[in-house]
Amino acid sequence: MSSTHFGFESVDEQDKARRVRGVFDSVAPKYDVMNDLMSMGLHRAWKAYTVLVANVKEGYQVLDIAGGTGDLALAFAPKVGSTGRVVHTDINEAMLREGRNRLLDAGVNLPTLVCDAEHLPFPDASFDVVTVAFGLRNMTHKEDALREMNRVLKPGGKLLVLEFSKVARPLEKIYDWYSFKVLPRLGKLVANDDSSYQYLAESIRMHPGQEELKALMRKGGFGHVDYHNMTGGVVALHVGIKC
Repeated sequence: MSSTHFGFESVDEQDKARRVRGVFDSVAPKYDVMNDLMSMGLHRAWKAYTVLVANVKEGYQVLDIAGGTGDLALAFAPKVGSTGRVVHTDINEAMLREGRNRLLDAGVNLPTLVCDAEHLPFPDASFDVVTVAFGLRNMTHKEDALREMNRVLKPGGKLLVLEFSKVARPLEKIYDWYSFKVLPRLGKLVANDDSSYQYLAESIRMHPGQEELKALMRKGGFGHVDYHNMTGGVVALHVGIKC
């Protein structure tokens, strides 16, 4: 059987999805609080920039993959207006439930469904914009997921991948200290779960860097791909345009 990585651990491909599901089942109730603490609130600015670059217009069809607690879906909903649609998806039911409740509390009712990014249940050329924020690194077959995202986009459509990336070299030591010493302890203190946050730190190190992900997106069928580093490369926003 083929193997893949789960953080720094090598696991059977068939087992990774189950293990990742366990992580997000565990962190879902405290996910938003931990995001604010871990990033010192910066995740809000990263997502706001993503929304700006997406440039969603009234009438657009938008697919938010790994949408979790619904930050992007909530931001896009008023932009598409009554003639557009935002579809909020995640492979993890616990995360999706948190997001669905949050959206409803905000008075936003939109399609929400559990689905696997590697096998999207949508016809070809269905969406103007596809987004995935902090979800691609957890996918077992990133190439398959990127091809699926390309497939469901309309010609000229835009994919935005917001993800942790390769930090600038002068920041590496302090970033490693923060990731492996502070984050698990913070997870233990706030969410009573240090192992999930240890995995999250490891998964960031195993994710392709900026140029590697750019090449993967080109291989996945995107004619033009560019990226924007934020916070010294802690995060990068990759933008791909479907030919």
